Amino acid sequence: MTGRRSASASAVLRVVLDEGAIARSTIARRTGLSAAAVTGHVAELMQRGFLTELPEVAGAVGRPHVPVDLDTERFVVCGAHIAVDHLTVGLLDLRGKVLAQQEVPHHGAEPAEQVAQIAELLDDLLIGHAPDRTPLGLGVATGGWVDEASGTVVEHGFLDWRGVPLRDLLTEVTGLDVRVDGHSRALIHAERLLGQPRARSSVVQLFTGNVVDAAFATGDTVHHGPRSAAGAVAHLRVDDSEESCRCGRSGCLEATVSERTVARKAAEAGLVETADFPAILRLAATGNTRAVALFHERARIIGQAAALLFDVLNPEILIVLDQSVRDVEGCLSTIRDEVSQRSWTCQDAEKFLVASSFPGTELVTAGAAAMLNSLYEDPLFTRLPHAS
Repeated sequence: MTGRRSASASAVLRVVLDEGAIARSTIARRTGLSAAAVTGHVAELMQRGFLTELPEVAGAVGRPHVPVDLDTERFVVCGAHIAVDHLTVGLLDLRGKVLAQQEVPHHGAEPAEQVAQIAELLDDLLIGHAPDRTPLGLGVATGGWVDEASGTVVEHGFLDWRGVPLRDLLTEVTGLDVRVDGHSRALIHAERLLGQPRARSSVVQLFTGNVVDAAFATGDTVHHGPRSAAGAVAHLRVDDSEESCRCGRSGCLEATVSERTVARKAAEAGLVETADFPAILRLAATGNTRAVALFHERARIIGQAAALLFDVLNPEILIVLDQSVRDVEGCLSTIRDEVSQRSWTCQDAEKFLVASSFPGTELVTAGAAAMLNSLYEDPLFTRLPHAS
């Protein structure tokens, strides 16, 4: 009975997320729930502070109705993303709107240091941007192998983390309810909740940064596999690459397209003085032809991986998150062209391969989505704070 009640409350809350201000009668039609059930769920969700009533609206026929909408003023959801070289921390409302975010270099690879830094940054953001709001919890996303069920980073090669109980460490330091997931899976949750409606059918998320990984979902299920190990595409072999990989082989996807590799190649070619990825990205974004060519070649390799994922999984949509796709003209087209040439199943790459829905806020949205997904899956979860 409790599970059914939670599922029904989730359906109500998700309809309001999708539709905005909406009448209870319309919620009943959208969800298939009875009018009485919708009235009860709305009352409880209002009591918890997730919904609010808006001024009465005159109907075209019959009595006026009182619409309800998400209460985006009462709570914030905290989000954090742990990258190889930096942390991104931010605050979002219940619609996923980023209220504030900050990206800083992290103090070191030691988990305790990064946990302390995340807590400090969150305190500053909450005081500075949301002093009157209640934090619902903290979602954290990172690369590598993350066991979502236990909140453990099983392995992150670049950070040299093994078996780090990240959820427990952050819960102890922040006092918040914490959810931890791999960034590709977290981004799927973000897209399905806040971004691409087609992602609710089936979706592949391909993340290419220093870490390269992927995630897959179909229907209501994001695939995890044993200990959440699904999505490890870093060591796919790609054509025309002899780049040495930390696995001991050569020609692996991650070693070939990682941001560190791009920065190193740019420095070797004399485009930048030091191996600085943001610097080479800025060069390409402003039209430097040699820098653009470097990113287009990288995009071609990314397209090889995307074509393979299309053929193996045949998703409704494949979403690529990569800074060059966002900032460098032609990179997305190059990826699509490679998919069109290589894939047997993707007949229209322009339609089925798209960029992230969250340009400029991808990382903090990924982190927060780990927590937002928990809220929208079960808004009656007992540890979520009630309205006072």
